[in-house]
Amino acid sequence: MRELPPDARPREKLLSRGPQALADAELLALLLRTGVAGQSVLPFAQSLLERFGGLAALLQATPEQLAAIKGLGPAKRAELLAVTEMVRRALAQRLRERPVLDSPAAVADVLRLQLAHRPHEVFAVLFLDTQHRLIALEELFRGTLDQTSVYPREVALRALHHGAAAVVLAHNHPSGAAEPSRADEALTRNLKAALALLDIRVLDHFIVTRAGCTSMAERGLV
Repeated sequence: MRELPPDARPREKLLSRGPQALADAELLALLLRTGVAGQSVLPFAQSLLERFGGLAALLQATPEQLAAIKGLGPAKRAELLAVTEMVRRALAQRLRERPVLDSPAAVADVLRLQLAHRPHEVFAVLFLDTQHRLIALEELFRGTLDQTSVYPREVALRALHHGAAAVVLAHNHPSGAAEPSRADEALTRNLKAALALLDIRVLDHFIVTRAGCTSMAERGLV
């Protein structure tokens, strides 16, 4: 980046104007520090964003996907994965400090980062204490999800293990369809009935896509 004027270099720009002044490619370039043969770091950063479809998708990339990119050696891959994990932990910490119902945007952010770009369906549960603060977020099932492949007994066992008073359910739709399906509604009813026997409330069931999260509770389906 030495070929750029000093005030246009990402590091100097960040220090003088704040991180919000930087474009996604500039922020990524700061993290990567160097480009690849024949391509400086800024174009390289932009090419990564275009390949993955944006910063959120890049942060959701698996280690295997990152390893397939020429120019992303072990050090760069480790830094990207570390940043992703730091973001996840920071968002989760917010949910541990106050009721999840008070911060629906934070719940959506956590779930999108965790599930939105998975190529297969993943069913996750947020286990909550009596004040509806996050105890743990666990991925419990993978594959084609319906009421026959998500076992209420396993969800109940994990809830008892954590001493949870309530749960928020979530799963992704890799197809991008944001609307809950009839199978999603049946699954929610089954889990709600099973957990009610243990006095554990189901507060919501989120459908997660790349475009955002759909709350089944807001649709009157929980």
